[in-house]
Amino acid sequence: MSTTAGPEQPRSAAQVLVAVSGISRDDADAVFGVLRTAYASDQATAELPQDAGEGRPTVWTSVFEVADPRAEPRPASLTAPVTADLQGGPLQVRQMADVLARAFEVREQGAVAGDQERELRLRLSNTGIRPA
Repeated sequence: MSTTAGPEQPRSAAQVLVAVSGISRDDADAVFGVLRTAYASDQATAELPQDAGEGRPTVWTSVFEVADPRAEPRPASLTAPVTADLQGGPLQVRQMADVLARAFEVREQGAVAGDQERELRLRLSNTGIRPA
């Protein structure tokens, strides 16, 4: 059983659904904080759930509007590597992956492409740059 933050809802072509799982609330907040710097989101930081507890996986999700980027993200710190799944239009998913690469070291772990949508799995870790 998992705890999910944010409802899954229909998305426009300019929206990307991001899901991170099996990590601490602080790491989820770091990833979503970077994305909220660059894009409008469907939820605020305060809405992230608390950790589910040992032995119970937690999934955090949020939908981001990538049509109108707001600001350039800064490098952020993670306590451990994070797996992030991005789902949306191919161009929007690539744009979001590029934004994440400005804040974290990013390795692609897999992709599934459809006619209208792309799913991309990324492994995020700390860069050699310390956050300001």
